[in-house]
Amino acid sequence: MIIAGLVLAALAALLHVYIFYLESVVWTGTKARATFGTTAEEAQTTKLLAFNQGFYNLFLAITVVFGIVFFAKGDPTIGATLVFVGAGSMAAAALVLLLSSPGKWSAALTQGALPLLGVIALAIGLATA
Repeated sequence: MIIAGLVLAALAALLHVYIFYLESVVWTGTKARATFGTTAEEAQTTKLLAFNQGFYNLFLAITVVFGIVFFAKGDPTIGATLVFVGAGSMAAAALVLLLSSPGKWSAALTQGALPLLGVIALAIGLATA
């Protein structure tokens, strides 16, 4: 179960790197605007906000990756802590999105399901190890 949790957390990290790319690198482009449902004018107006938000997503992904590396290096305490913080924050941010914008439930589910499942699987795996 630990491996399943780490794999799910790694997939969540990859997704959040992609979100970083959309928000911080190509925010005003066609793909990002279609993904987030913004017009060219809205994208231009919110460009700096999205740039900053994208880095939050990147840093959470990096936290998860470092956690997985610590697990692989034989330090499960630090590894689990980092994975729980990174993936848990991803899941919590998805919950905030859902509660603040119920119409964006699909986006909240997309960004929150993998990290939540990763946290649950890792917790079960550690509890039963």
